[in-house]
Amino acid sequence: MQWETVIGLEIHAQLATQSKIFSGSATTFGAEPNTQASLVDLGMPGTLPVLNAEAVRMACKFGLAIDAEIAPKNVFARKNYFYPDLPKGYQTSQMDHPIVGKGHLDITLEDGSTRRIGITRAHLEEDAGKSLHEDFHGMSGIDLNRAGTPLLEIVSEPDIRSAKEAVAYVKAIHALVRYLGICDGNMAEGSLRCDCNVSVRPKGQAEFGTRAEIKNVNSFRFIEKAINHEVQRQIELIEDGGKVVQETRLYDPNKDETRSMRSKEEANDYRYFPCPDLLPVVIEQSFLDEVRASLPELPVQKRERFEREFGLSAYDASVLAASRELADYFEQVQQACGDAKLAANWVMGELSSLLNKEGLEIEQSPVSAEQLGGMILRIKDDTISGKIAKMVFEAMAAGEGSADQIIEKKGLKQVTDSGAIEAMLDEVLAANAEQVEQYRASDEAKRGKMFGFFVGQAMKASKGKANPGQVNQLLKKKLEG
Repeated sequence: MQWETVIGLEIHAQLATQSKIFSGSATTFGAEPNTQASLVDLGMPGTLPVLNAEAVRMACKFGLAIDAEIAPKNVFARKNYFYPDLPKGYQTSQMDHPIVGKGHLDITLEDGSTRRIGITRAHLEEDAGKSLHEDFHGMSGIDLNRAGTPLLEIVSEPDIRSAKEAVAYVKAIHALVRYLGICDGNMAEGSLRCDCNVSVRPKGQAEFGTRAEIKNVNSFRFIEKAINHEVQRQIELIEDGGKVVQETRLYDPNKDETRSMRSKEEANDYRYFPCPDLLPVVIEQSFLDEVRASLPELPVQKRERFEREFGLSAYDASVLAASRELADYFEQVQQACGDAKLAANWVMGELSSLLNKEGLEIEQSPVSAEQLGGMILRIKDDTISGKIAKMVFEAMAAGEGSADQIIEKKGLKQVTDSGAIEAMLDEVLAANAEQVEQYRASDEAKRGKMFGFFVGQAMKASKGKANPGQVNQLLKKKLEG
């Protein structure tokens, strides 16, 4: 039987506010346990929450960026459940009246095609604390630093049809929240976490199958692996005569499998009701206009501009626009050298390779955009060849100075004096007289292969400094002669 996968994702983005959603406690990552939890976060009797206006502004920013409806009036509710790291006994969230309604996001797939994924809603809520099991023999420790941290939960429609599409969607959300400056997107620190709702159905069937939810997956690679494993598990279960049950599962990356955690709760299990401590939030048009005016150029707009303004391919433009920092770096290189295609090639090639190898982000690049642009100028004016440029780039990455300083210090300037190149070629041909005879006696097909040998010998003799274009031109003339 042919099966179709149906996926819906819930992404929790931690908002980059200075303080928590209902208290003045700090949200800095990595503080000593329980040093950033106030009486409000601890759920002490008599304390009252006060809504963080910046969290509301950030949620509206996201809503406008995905072309969604923003609710003029939204309400906070209490979601009741008991867990040791939830001291109040309920989580303050939004249920029937979320701040952001229906919107959409276009994703680019590996083959360059685009798909529109619907977004059902995005609502504000507080995070819970954290249970720690490692350091307490037979017991658990509770760290409430994270309790009350503002989250925006972004819920997609079940429009995603494969693990690869799911990753493309999460990457698009990740890029968008970072562009907007509302979340740092650090998945290792839990700033962006994903719950994957996965089901399968026979191809052509209209109704959905029973779904399982995989909780808290925190890397693009694990999202793909967890979904692929879960799809396989469900198909095998059904084909063996079993039934998929609605439940919450965990993905174990060490064993590359999902395992059952608990049966899936329904909304009525949480006994949602409007929070009596918080007034409804009324959003006025003037506030929305102000937020709209502050929106930056978004990834899709930037990608389209790179194609239009710089003549880049759709692929190059989408890679460079995927992160705001990478896009800014590329534009600075382009401004310094005036050649968008060369700038794109170097940023996506040598620079990205260096950053991957060293495990660095673009902001930590040992080669500044100005330095890279300066080096590309030296390629363009024939001071150095592309091959020598790689040596110069490595020296810049090692902190040896600017391209000009390195070229001067190491004597890497390209030889463009045709007289000097001709003299060097005469020596090369004289040293390889036998091959010259063979070349002249050969047909066109063989000559093509042999020509590469002579070019290699010439570049070796010049220590890579001879202008490759001139070498090719003069060599052809001499060999034909």
